[in-house]
Amino acid sequence: MSTPLTATPPQRARKPDWIRVKAPGGSAFAETRQLMRRLNLATVCEEAACPNIGECWTKKHATVMILGDTCTRACAFCNVKTGMPKAVDLKEPQHVADAAAELGLEHIVVTSVDRDDLPDGGASQFVRVIEALRRTTPTTTIEILTPDFRNKADAAVESIVAARPDVYNHNLETVPRLYPTIRPGARYYASLRLLEQVKRLDPSIFTKSGMMMGLGEARLEVHQVMDDMRSAGIDFLTLGQYLQPTPRHAKVEEFVTPQTFGAYAAIARAKGFLLVASSPLTRSSYHAGDDFAKLRAAREAQLAKARAI
Repeated sequence: MSTPLTATPPQRARKPDWIRVKAPGGSAFAETRQLMRRLNLATVCEEAACPNIGECWTKKHATVMILGDTCTRACAFCNVKTGMPKAVDLKEPQHVADAAAELGLEHIVVTSVDRDDLPDGGASQFVRVIEALRRTTPTTTIEILTPDFRNKADAAVESIVAARPDVYNHNLETVPRLYPTIRPGARYYASLRLLEQVKRLDPSIFTKSGMMMGLGEARLEVHQVMDDMRSAGIDFLTLGQYLQPTPRHAKVEEFVTPQTFGAYAAIARAKGFLLVASSPLTRSSYHAGDDFAKLRAAREAQLAKARAI
């Protein structure tokens, strides 16, 4: 009797030396994790398997993921679980503020899962989080990283902008050609319009967006996305290496070299972004506090130059 054939599971590409990181650990890391568990908070650091979690949590920096840990989308690059989310936790906004206070955060990044099941896409929870932070830790600057609020973006963005976060981030993630396979539930130009709307409603709010490299994008396609971002008035661009979280996810087509990331950064700066973070380990919230200080300084320098003309 012949032995039945079994499918060989797909293998993930071996990571080059320049994106290997130390395993997380240490007392500060454990304290950050215990705080998140005690306050019943999810973090994108854990759910998205961020490679920088060891460094960030050791420094007691964590990116909170509100609206639960279950997403209504199933993007090909993302490790957050998909399914029917639980009811919105009305205590969550104050828990986020309490975490910011206990960690002593000067700058906090708050993101969320997609919540297509909610009438406002979860925008009101972002507003409540911003309000709770302003009450509890009024000196903490606030950066939000929102989903695209599909089919409800106008009202959602208006309500969040009215709450006045310091930075509004929404990631385009990849080039338009790859959206059907990498980000099938989203639309490139809808995401671009969302960021454009933020600037139109309140030009003082910094806007930020990012892309993952190594999914099969061409160099000129990346340049075109940069041009589209600048046309939408985006201030801050982040570029980082895509890492395949599991064999079921989209595979890494290329490990982009640090030199290429440097070249992209130079081009982006020439196109007029106030700030660019471009390296294999760059992520939306990586070094976000330090970057916010640089962003604010860059705007002040730009305004001073304009006044001098």
